[in-house]
Amino acid sequence: MAPITIIGGGLAGLTAAVACAETGAEVVVHEAHATLGGRARPAAAPWLAHVAGGTRSRDSAQPSGPAWGRDLPPPGPHALYTDGPHWSWLAERDLVGPVATIPLREVRGIRFHRGGRLRRTPPASVLPLLAHRSRRAPVDVDFHTWAAALHGEQAARAAAGLIGAVTYDSDPGRLSAAFVWGLLLRVTAPRAPAIRWVVGGWPVLVDRLAARARELGARIVTSSRVDALPEPPVIVATQLESARALLGDDALTWESGHCVLLDVGLVTTRRDAFVVADLDDAGFVQRVTGVDPTLAPAGHALVQADMPLKPGEPRAAALARLEHLLDLGFPRWRDRVVWRRSEFAAGRSGALDLPGSTWRDRPAVDRGDGVFLAGDLVAAPGMRGEVSLNSALHAARSATARAGAGVRIAG
Repeated sequence: MAPITIIGGGLAGLTAAVACAETGAEVVVHEAHATLGGRARPAAAPWLAHVAGGTRSRDSAQPSGPAWGRDLPPPGPHALYTDGPHWSWLAERDLVGPVATIPLREVRGIRFHRGGRLRRTPPASVLPLLAHRSRRAPVDVDFHTWAAALHGEQAARAAAGLIGAVTYDSDPGRLSAAFVWGLLLRVTAPRAPAIRWVVGGWPVLVDRLAARARELGARIVTSSRVDALPEPPVIVATQLESARALLGDDALTWESGHCVLLDVGLVTTRRDAFVVADLDDAGFVQRVTGVDPTLAPAGHALVQADMPLKPGEPRAAALARLEHLLDLGFPRWRDRVVWRRSEFAAGRSGALDLPGSTWRDRPAVDRGDGVFLAGDLVAAPGMRGEVSLNSALHAARSATARAGAGVRIAG
């Protein structure tokens, strides 16, 4: 088999490396940074806050903790869902390790921000919409128009607000009805929650993937920036903007969210909420140490939050709205902060499908001539990071087929 080159050592690149190496292919992974993980790299211990993708804000403040560095990743909530093929692939290979679910004690700490107030229950207006779970939503109509025609404006707005946490978009109602409806059905499934957190965070998954790839014979090279495409087959597992520059293809674009992100480390108090879902503005706040206490020092809580920017809105205004959510759910949090960072994520929070488009319309994994894409904005199913994993598996299958085909042609 011809050797397979993988550009990018994040979750997508390492997943592709394992999948390719399992076939016996010669695999080389190039990672531009000194450490693996891509946007799954954490902040320096003891605050294991993880990346959602973004750039450092000029007004970021850190009362304490490590100094900012060029490669320090931005904040963002993280989790895996167990109801997709990516999970089966990881679990069959024991690549995830210990996982955590939402403790029952924390369920009481879930709050919904609507009408400017925190409430303990979601709006009743959304229940008739969710009662028809077998209903199919159209691709070519926006979600708000479709849902409002069925159950009214209030239900449409509330349902769109519920999905803000997994779209990072200020107006999820503008997106394809089929796209939003599929996400809404997953996050409100009436069975036990499918969401899982990797204990210890993304670095655990990154380390296990890298170890498995090396065990299978893959060579992983860090601090290795690739500026020109190597001989195919090649898997480009980078952010889409980097792939666009490397391939010289301006068509490699897709809609994604724009939001302010905020991580804070707090001295713990029992009065803190666990989750604040902002149904008014599609924001989201979560005390992630409620699920995994290892992400912060003992006696402290790590809170991760995001607030999508409205069209034309200054970042400072979105950050102010996000801080107001913390005011409501985390009493006197400003007096308890011991670590903090804020970021701006521009188009790096996963794919969003506008009316008339589906995941199949995103930039194709197979770019032709033995070049393949993997990442969270390409043509693969799932939400956010799931797209990275699923596209990596698709790219690996295609790349190994190309590598094997080269051997057969030569023979």
